[in-house]
Amino acid sequence: MLIYEYFVNGSLHGFLHMSDDFSKPLTWNTRVRIALGTARALEYLHEVCLPSIIHMNIKSSNILLDAELNPRLSDYGLATFYKNRSANPGGGYDAPERLKGSSYTIKTDTYSLGVVMLELLTGRMPYDSGKPKVEQCLVRWASPQLHDIDALEKMVDPALRGLYPPKSVSRFADIIALCVQSEPEFRPPMSEVVQALVTLVQRSSMNVRDDLGTSRRMDDYDY
Repeated sequence: MLIYEYFVNGSLHGFLHMSDDFSKPLTWNTRVRIALGTARALEYLHEVCLPSIIHMNIKSSNILLDAELNPRLSDYGLATFYKNRSANPGGGYDAPERLKGSSYTIKTDTYSLGVVMLELLTGRMPYDSGKPKVEQCLVRWASPQLHDIDALEKMVDPALRGLYPPKSVSRFADIIALCVQSEPEFRPPMSEVVQALVTLVQRSSMNVRDDLGTSRRMDDYDY
């Protein structure tokens, strides 16, 4: 039996995709912080645990949020005991090599995390049959646009109401692009993903002072 702490804010999936018009959307900084917390959990499984643990089921419904919206990665407790690694998260989270029957590796976890980050960026589900055919698969639709500033602006979750720093979004999209590369050997190790997100958070939280000497958050600036 696995016993979990109670998480008052449910899962990231619920927060992103099942909220009503009266729900408060996740701010941009909170989204980046959720991505970083999840990446740190994977870094621990991949690079600290000996032998390393492949999660094999990274998806937004397995990322639980506490009262302060800090993420907790769940559903990995039995991963080391799986004999048959054909089970998969599906629903748009699977890496291309998994669809060809290849076994799970830490790089398939990296791909799935990239999909979760795309959810955080766009507010869309990984696969949505209600969308036009070219937009149903989130990765396939979003990947060619991740380095296009104009297209990226149109991709950002409308729930943010434009309250985000464009340069931060662009850097976040660059990290996603690395994670969802079709060839697993080109995806970065999780420690590199963590470092890139840490740098992004540090830039987001820097204080600057205006001519009056008043401290402002970098969130107010196009940095």
